[in-house]
Amino acid sequence: MEKYKSKRLSSLGSAIFSDMAQWKEEVRRRGVDVIDLGIGSPDRPPSERVIKAMEQAVRQPHVYGYPTSEGSPAFRAAVAKWYQHRFSVTLDPANEIVTLMGSQDGLAHLAMAITDPGDVVMVPDPGYPIYGASLVLAGVTPYFVPLREENGYLPNLADIPEQTAREAKFILLNYPSNPLSTVASKSFFEQLIAYANKYDLLVVHDLAYSEMAFDGCRPMSILEVAGAKDVAVEFHSMSKSFNMAGCRLAFMVGQPEVVKALRVLKSNIDYGVFLAVQEAGIAALEEDMEQGQSVAALYQRRRDVVIDGLAAAGWIIPKPKATMFIWACIPHGWTSRQISREILYETGVVVIPGDAFGEEGEGYIRIALVQEEERLREAVSRIAGFLRSHGKSTSA
Repeated sequence: MEKYKSKRLSSLGSAIFSDMAQWKEEVRRRGVDVIDLGIGSPDRPPSERVIKAMEQAVRQPHVYGYPTSEGSPAFRAAVAKWYQHRFSVTLDPANEIVTLMGSQDGLAHLAMAITDPGDVVMVPDPGYPIYGASLVLAGVTPYFVPLREENGYLPNLADIPEQTAREAKFILLNYPSNPLSTVASKSFFEQLIAYANKYDLLVVHDLAYSEMAFDGCRPMSILEVAGAKDVAVEFHSMSKSFNMAGCRLAFMVGQPEVVKALRVLKSNIDYGVFLAVQEAGIAALEEDMEQGQSVAALYQRRRDVVIDGLAAAGWIIPKPKATMFIWACIPHGWTSRQISREILYETGVVVIPGDAFGEEGEGYIRIALVQEEERLREAVSRIAGFLRSHGKSTSA
C-alpha cells in the first residue's frame, strides 16, 4: 500500500477509464487524428443570453462575497418556476431545493448526509461511476441492481431480496439513463414509489438528461407521481441541457428532510456556487421557459448520423429515445475492453467499454455524441472500415 494513499481512494474510479486515458495519449503521440466520443461533455457553449447574464454578473461587486451553501433565493425560485413549467411539480424553494456544484457534487455527498457506515444502498448496474464511488466514500455497502436489455434496462424490483429491500436506506436510479440511454414510463415510476412506501425506502432519481429526448418523447420527473415528494429526491443538472458543464451548477429537489441533510453537509464542506454562475443558470431556465428551444434536436440529428451510418456498415443498433449517448451491443468475438482498445488503436475513435459502468455492461460500448455531424460521419466511416477489416459486419 502506498504511504499516502488510503484504501478508500484505491477503491474509487474505474481502472478502465485510466487505461482509456493512457491508450488515447499513446495514439495521439503517434500523430493520429483522435475523434473523442468518450466523455459526455457538451461540445458547444451555452446560449448568448446565458453568456451575457454571466458577463454582466461578474461585474457586480456583491457576487464576490461568499454565496450561501443552499443556493441563492433567486436561483432556487427559478428552479421552482421551471419545475412547475416543465413537469407541473410544485416545489418550495425554501425547503425543497438545494443548489449544487454539478449533480456529481450532490451525488458524491448524498450518502454521507443520510446514511451511516455499514448501511445498504441499492445502485444500478450498469450505472454512472459516481453512484458506486459515493458509497465507498460513505462506507456504505452497495447492492447492485442489474439492468438488462431483456427487461428494457429497468430493474426487476421483484428480484431484489426482501431482506435487502428492508435494510436498504435508498435506491438510486437514472432515467433517461447514462449509459443505457433508456427512458422509464410513468407506470414504472408509480411501481417504484409504491415499492419505496412498502419498504420505507428513499428513492434517489438522477434526471440529468430530461431535456435530451427524441422523436416526441418527453421524459417525466418522478415527482409527478402522487406522493413521490414524501419518499423521493431528484437531481437535475445545467450541464447537458444548457451546455453549462464547465459552470458546475445543478440542484437536488424533493423530500425536505433529505434536502436539509444535504444542505447541512454541504455547509460544512463549501460555501456554494459562485453567484455569477447562478445568475447564468437563472437566465438559462428563463430562456427555456420562454422559448423552449431544447438541445434535443441537435442530438437527435447526431444520433441518426451514427446509428444510420453504422447500420449501413452492418452494425444494427436500436435508436435510443434520449440522452447524448448510444449504448451499443458489440459484435460477436470481442469483449467490451478489447473492441474499445482496438477501435481506438486502429481508427483513432474513442469509445468507452461497457464494463466501465459495472459488470452488467460487458458486451456493450458507450458512444458519446459530442462532436459535430461531419466528425461523427468520419468516426462512423473509420469504424465501418474497422468492422470490414475484422470481418465483423453484424451485431450480437
